[in-house]
Amino acid sequence: MERTGTVSRRTKETDITVALCLDGGPVEITTGIGFFDHMLTAFAVHSGFGLQVAAKGDLDVDGHHTIEDVGIVLGQAFAQALGDKAGIARYGHAYIPMDEALGFCAVDVSGRPFLVFQAQFPQAVIGSFDACMAEEFFRAFAMHSGLTLHLRAPYGSNSHHIAEALFKALAHALRDACAFTGGGVLSSKGVL
Repeated sequence: MERTGTVSRRTKETDITVALCLDGGPVEITTGIGFFDHMLTAFAVHSGFGLQVAAKGDLDVDGHHTIEDVGIVLGQAFAQALGDKAGIARYGHAYIPMDEALGFCAVDVSGRPFLVFQAQFPQAVIGSFDACMAEEFFRAFAMHSGLTLHLRAPYGSNSHHIAEALFKALAHALRDACAFTGGGVLSSKGVL
């Protein structure tokens, strides 16, 4: 049985559809923000997830609504794909070096959303992507997927490398956390 989630969300600011398969599949990303497409593609490739994102937003304003809303919809699709979370490893972590930068992620597929984000971006803009939006994306994703998510970049001097290390660290941590180990829900409470 494939673990899939498909969610659409339309507001006055954005129109977004995300299809996610935790067990692999096509990767097709179109948000209108080149660097964000690059990060989502890296996330999909490194996690092994199939991911299709079609997003149209008010980019004439800026990328904020598009980036945050993609995080919301991707989080909802992720929660849908996992269902009751039975049989998954639940926890994952990864260190990812990207040239001079290092990214770290620890994740608990807990059903209790929380974000700890510690990263500084020396350059404020990466292409047409405002670097501060990385945190907003991760927050929206964590809150709507039910993840306890810790992300850190202890050092780095290139904002592109820092952001990419964080997206890839999330991918590798989630790949491990979503690995099917069998059995029931990994919790002494019996439910997540």
